[in-house]
This record gives sequence, C-alpha cells and structure tokens, in this order.
Amino acid sequence: MSAPVPYTQYDPTGQMLVTPEDRDAPARVARLRELGIGSAPVPEFDAFARNLARTLEAPYAMVNFIDENRQYFAGLYTPADSQPGVELEPQQASTSRVMARDHGWCPHVVVRRKALVLEDVCDYPRFAGNPVVDEIGIRSYLGAPLIDWNTGMALGTICVIDTDTRPWGRQGLETIKSMAQQMVERLHQIEERGQA
Repeated sequence: MSAPVPYTQYDPTGQMLVTPEDRDAPARVARLRELGIGSAPVPEFDAFARNLARTLEAPYAMVNFIDENRQYFAGLYTPADSQPGVELEPQQASTSRVMARDHGWCPHVVVRRKALVLEDVCDYPRFAGNPVVDEIGIRSYLGAPLIDWNTGMALGTICVIDTDTRPWGRQGLETIKSMAQQMVERLHQIEERGQA
C-alpha cells in the first residue's frame, strides 16, 4: 500500500505550506532537457498561450513547466500583450515568467495529474491561502496537466487565470483538457524535429 501524497505540510516555524510534495521533479527536469525546454521563452508557446486566453476569454494564460524550486512560463499571455505598443523590458519579461513553486496552483495539477477548476479560489481553504491570491489578486484558475506520451509523467501545465471569479463550467474544463492534448502533441513534434 503506497503512502498518500501529503497536501498539507508545515515549515520549521509551524506555518502551513500548501504546495504538494513532488517526487517526479528530478525526472521531469531531465525529460524537459531531452525535449529542449529550458529557461527561455518559446515563441510557439507564447502563440499557444494567446490562443488559449482568447478561446477561454481569460486575461492571462500560461504554458508552465515546473522543477524542484520554481515554475517557468515558457508560453505566456497577459493583458499587456493585447495592447499594441506596450512592451516589457527584457529583464521584466524574464522576471514575469518565473514564479516560486509554492505560488499558484499548477504544482497541484502536476502532482494530481488531473485538471483543476477553481471558479472562486476563496471557496477552497486549501487554495485560498496561496500567495497569488493576496499578492496578485488572482480569484479564479483553470488548469490541465501536460502528460508525456512516452513516460506518462506530467511535464507541466497549461492554465488560464482571472482576477475575477469565473464560471468556467463543464465546457471550460473540456476545452482546457483538449488544448492540453494539443500542447502535448506540439511537444512531441518539437522532439521529432530535434531528432531529424
């Protein structure tokens, strides 16, 4: 009988940590290296994030990969991307693509290997205490894992977020799961191109 994955842990000061333990992180990092995914933005993934945001009518969308310590948005769409002439400085763009592993809900999606729908994060005590709620004002989240065909491992996620509550509904869930499959297909096409 395997031990359950702990979802509630405590730091040395006794404060609750809400990020699940991720035993697959080292193997995931190795697999992402095989795929050629590192710490650089991927224009194709930015375009995918833009399409994801438009499809789900969300202000933010990400293609997110997670290692032992952080999350990296290899694909990113923000409200500034929809306004012509608004550009981030290179340093700002780089910083905006990195987030601590204990921020947000994508680490939960990766460990659970299932989509997560939070129409109002404040309705869920486990998720309402996440730093992005107070620091950034995120109120709703919809994310799905990117399951690698070859290893069965969750490599990362695609997700959309909003600063307002959102009734994502069954259609939103089905859409994000379908688009996650499209992203996995792109990852394998990238791998095939690299081997050619």
